[in-house]
Amino acid sequence: MRTIYLDYNATTPLDPAVKAAMLPALEEVWGNPSSVHHLGQRARSLLDDSRDRIASVLGCLPSELIFTSGATESANLALFGAARLLRNKGRHIITSAIEHHAVLKPCEFLAKNEGFDLTILPVDSVGRVSVDSVREALRPDTILVSIMAANNEIGTIQPVAEIGSLCQENGVLFHTDAVQWFGKLPFSSFDDFNANLVSLCPHKFCGPKGVGLLFCKSPLNPSPIILGGSHENERRGGTENLPAIVGLAEAISLFVPSPIFSDSLSPLSERLISSFDSLEGAFFIGDRFASGRLSNTVSFSFDSSDSIALLGSLDLEGICASGGSACSSGSVSPSHVVLSLGYSASQASAFIRFSLGRETSSAEIDFLLGVFPSVLSRCRPSNKRV
Repeated sequence: MRTIYLDYNATTPLDPAVKAAMLPALEEVWGNPSSVHHLGQRARSLLDDSRDRIASVLGCLPSELIFTSGATESANLALFGAARLLRNKGRHIITSAIEHHAVLKPCEFLAKNEGFDLTILPVDSVGRVSVDSVREALRPDTILVSIMAANNEIGTIQPVAEIGSLCQENGVLFHTDAVQWFGKLPFSSFDDFNANLVSLCPHKFCGPKGVGLLFCKSPLNPSPIILGGSHENERRGGTENLPAIVGLAEAISLFVPSPIFSDSLSPLSERLISSFDSLEGAFFIGDRFASGRLSNTVSFSFDSSDSIALLGSLDLEGICASGGSACSSGSVSPSHVVLSLGYSASQASAFIRFSLGRETSSAEIDFLLGVFPSVLSRCRPSNKRV
């Protein structure tokens, strides 16, 4: 059976050049970077070189980068670390209803368990946070705002530069979850976001899993959430995952200056949107204007069906898609992102995301469009079939 992978927002295949760059750290430079002997110092040199390479590409100081285990830890460190650091200055945090759970859950934990006050902003019908809503939510005791750069489920691009500028004007820290931005959209430096804290991970743009990055604009020094050693300038305890960090550096060097998800995906995405629009009971989710969403992301809800049945039937055809965030795969809960746009629970439970990548071909889209009407029919009651 052929496999058609259309779930690139969940993860991507490891690029061969990235894999090749990682091999020396797996086979030769396997020492602990904290050891004083020559094997450890070789590892330390490679670690420092990777940090310098990343800083050069991302336009920041090497000391402003914290290596983590992935995007979830990066977001948790940003939120818990900044909130706890500044709790004596204020306890009000602002985020949005469509954030990844790696942001929403820490914010909710801080509000429930540590005495913080949380404002969750609504979004408009395409899933966008307005700058005005952030402005209106700011209070004298606001210490942190966290708004994602681009949504993982529907691809909507947020006005993060404007929100970051607003936060700067009001002396409020700004964090953005930019996991879906890198490798997909243009980037020159972290100044593009006007953010104090930016989280990212490379497995979204053909790098390795098990590693992430948190940018902390100097002189910010968030309180650590993993204790046990003086690693990462005492900001994150634990022996560094050197092979993955080397892969992170290579992926950033290759695919941030020239995004791996090119604009050539737009015609394929538009074909999907046009074809699905013609199906009875199909609802496009997100921003129809290509400039307002990730070019690789197409999201729909299909009445009288459900995402689990649709995904299972698609998989029988060899097609890999998603019902939302991969971190919630297998869940029967309606997409919180789709609910936030004003759709019903049944529509949010019938949500499907197709996210394209550099290996996606026109022939694969042809195959999907050819089988999808019958897949949809099988997943609807007989009296509702199209």
